[in-house]
Amino acid sequence: MTRPGKKRARATVGAPRGSRHEEPGEGGADEAVAFIAEQVGALRKLAERHKLAVLHYLLGMTKLEADEHLRLRSKRKLS
Repeated sequence: MTRPGKKRARATVGAPRGSRHEEPGEGGADEAVAFIAEQVGALRKLAERHKLAVLHYLLGMTKLEADEHLRLRSKRKLS
C-alpha cells in the first residue's frame, strides 16, 4: 500500500526503443532472452523433480516463448 499523500511513480509505457539504457557489459535483448531460456530450463527441471505441475507447465511455456523469440530474431538477421 502507499502512504497517504504519496503518489506511486508511473511505469513508462510505450517508451521508444532507443531510450533503453544498458549498463556496460550487458548484452542486448537477444543475450537476455538466451540467458532467460537457459535459466528457465533449469527451473523447469527443478519444478518437475518436485512434482510442481503448474510451475513445470508455465516454465515450459516460457522456455518455448524464449526459444521462439531467438529463432525468429536469428531468422531476421539472416535475411
